[in-house]
Formats: sequence, structure tokens, C-alpha cells
Amino acid sequence: MRHQILTLDQARTLPFWRRPIFLLMLMAAGMPIAFFTWSALLNNFVIEAAGFTGVEIGWLHTVREIPGFLAIGVIALLMLFREQVLGIVALGLLGAATAITAWFPSFGGILTVTMLSSIGFHYFETVNQSLQLQWIDKKRAPQMLGWIMSIGSAAALLSYGLLVLTWKTFDLSYNLVYMIAGGTTLAIAVFAFFAYPQFESPEPQLKQFVLRRRYWLYYALQFMSGARRQIFTVFAAFMMVERFGFEVHEVTALFLINYLANIFFAPLMGKAVAKWGERRALVFEYTGLICVFLAYGGIYYFGWGVILAAALYVLDHLFFALAFALKTYFQKIADPQDIAPTAAVAFTINHIAAVFLPALLGYLWVVSPGGVFALAAGMACVSLMLSLLIPRHPAKGNETVFARPLPQVAE
Repeated sequence: MRHQILTLDQARTLPFWRRPIFLLMLMAAGMPIAFFTWSALLNNFVIEAAGFTGVEIGWLHTVREIPGFLAIGVIALLMLFREQVLGIVALGLLGAATAITAWFPSFGGILTVTMLSSIGFHYFETVNQSLQLQWIDKKRAPQMLGWIMSIGSAAALLSYGLLVLTWKTFDLSYNLVYMIAGGTTLAIAVFAFFAYPQFESPEPQLKQFVLRRRYWLYYALQFMSGARRQIFTVFAAFMMVERFGFEVHEVTALFLINYLANIFFAPLMGKAVAKWGERRALVFEYTGLICVFLAYGGIYYFGWGVILAAALYVLDHLFFALAFALKTYFQKIADPQDIAPTAAVAFTINHIAAVFLPALLGYLWVVSPGGVFALAAGMACVSLMLSLLIPRHPAKGNETVFARPLPQVAE
């Protein structure tokens, strides 16, 4: 089958549901159905099915992050496939792997299926981020990214809501839920592949490794973001199960609250970034995360209770939602043709720490869970200091507060 190729200007004549922005929204809705259902069930599933402890869960997430570290391979694949096709195929792989997760309830089986779903997830996210920055105008990017995040949160909310309402009521099995969630994401990917023409980005993308000195602050923020995120992703939800005995429907209800909040707050955050700039948004995010991680540690050092832990989990998630300010910062400083290769490089940098940190911290967790969160607070402090180097009006030639802006040429 040969797809029609349209420029973004030509695509404006299509019905709204077939335009590039709607495809971005559709994919934003498809990814969370599989990925976040997998996440919601994961801690309970691995503990019940394979007797995981902090050590095994650390290794699981280390394996899960290897494809993120190898996201630079997207550059090679772009020599063979169009970005849009690669993104949709990766989304389909995520769905298919999620669907068969419960078929292999052993340490080796879970790690293998996790690796497959992770390849789909990380390669989809790499390409999806690139397409968003290419297809959305810079002036509208913060608001549109906020709305896209809101749509993804709504899809996750629907998945979690159904899980909360039906898990105990109908005594659902892990296999059935994984099959339905993964199958739905796979069906969305198949529809997206056949229903949409191929959209041509305004600027041809470089299909080679790109590592530019002037992007150094973006790379540094990506590295710290990846290291810090691992602690939240791996250990915050695991704490709710291990320390407070949360069951599947209780963990899912917590996720549900997170995404309900995101539906309303993500568009507002987009407006805030557009009005106040990336620097202030990221300073606010990292300051908030320092407080949240220190409070997490207090749960272990001072014996604080489950209500505070749940509240911190929701706050944590909301602060992380501001991370799209890092995307719009890069969009403003980047050469247009650098977006695709730099998205792959940035994902690899983001996952450098992710490859070894979960496994190492799994051993620290066994000895001192509070120490894990204290380390995360330290990482957030480093991110805060780096964010202060972002200029008020970032642009090419004005990437950091140390750069001298390029002279404006009158048109």
C-alpha cells in the first residue's frame, strides 16, 4: 500500500480528524492505554506472580530503560522508514507486548516482554516528540503540548477508571486486563497507519548523529531529568504497595487522581509556560520536586502516614507534567533540521542513568528507602541550578545566560 504524501499546508484542506494535529492527539491517547495500564498493574503483578523484591524490581526497570538508552538507533531506522511510520509501528509493538505480559509470569519472562514493550514505548516517544516539535508552530507549542498532554491524561483516566470500577467487581485477571489494554493500543496503531496520509515536515531532517556544543544545557537537563525520574517511576509506586499494602484498585485509584488533575492542569501549565517562559516553569517544577522528595524521605525517617504519601504522589506527578517546558526550550534554540536526530540523542542522554540507577538503587532500597528519596532531592537541586542558566527568551544563539544573542537582522 502506497500512502499519499502531503505537506503541512496541504493537510489543512483535510477534515480535522485526518490532520497532523489530530494524529498527534490520537497517538497521545493510544500510548497511555497500554503503558499506564501496564504500570498500574506492574507492582502487584510482579510481587504476586514472581515474588519480586526491591532488587528484582530494580533490575526490571534497568532492563526496561535499555531501549531508551539505545534510542539513538532511531537515527539509523530513519534511513529506512519515515518518522511517522516508525512512530506508529513502535506504538503497535507497545500494544502487542503489553497484551501478552501475563503469559510469562517468571523473572526471565517478565524481563523479556518488558524489553519488547519498552522498545515500542521509547522509540514511539522519541519519534512522537520529534513530530510534535516539527508539526506544531513555535508560537502555539506550549498551549498545544498542554492540550496533547491533557488528552493523554484523559485516555489514562478512562483506563484507570474502568480498572478501579471493574477489578474487584468482576474479579478480573491480570491476563484479561493486559490483553484488552494492549489490544486497544494495537488497534489504534493499525487505524493510524491506514487512515492517515504521510505528512511532510517543513524542514527535511538530518539522518545522522547530531551533537552540538550549543545544546549543552539541554543535554544536561535531559540527563538530570532521566536520573531523577527513575526514582519516581520505580520506587514511589513500589513504596505504596510494599510499605502501605496498596492493592491493584487502590494503586489505580491513585493514578486516576493524578490524571484527572492533569486533564485540567496541563492546558493551564501550557498557558503558564507561554506567558512566563521556560526558565520560570522549570524553576518552579524543580523547587517543588525538592520539597516532595524530602517529604518522601520523611515517610521513612519520621514514620509519616499513608495520606501524606498519597498526596505527595499526586503532587509529584503534577510537577513532572511541567517537563514539556524542556521540549519548548529546545524547539526555540534548535536548528529545524536538528529536531529528529537530537530527539534521539536526547532520549539516549536521558536514559544514561536509567540503565544502571534502578538496579543500584534497588540494593540501596533494601538498606535505606529514605536514602533513595534523599538522593532524588539532591538531583532535583542540581536540575534547579541548571534551569537558572536558561535565558528569559531562549533562541538560536541565546541558548544560555552566558550566550550573546545574535544580532537581529531587519527584514
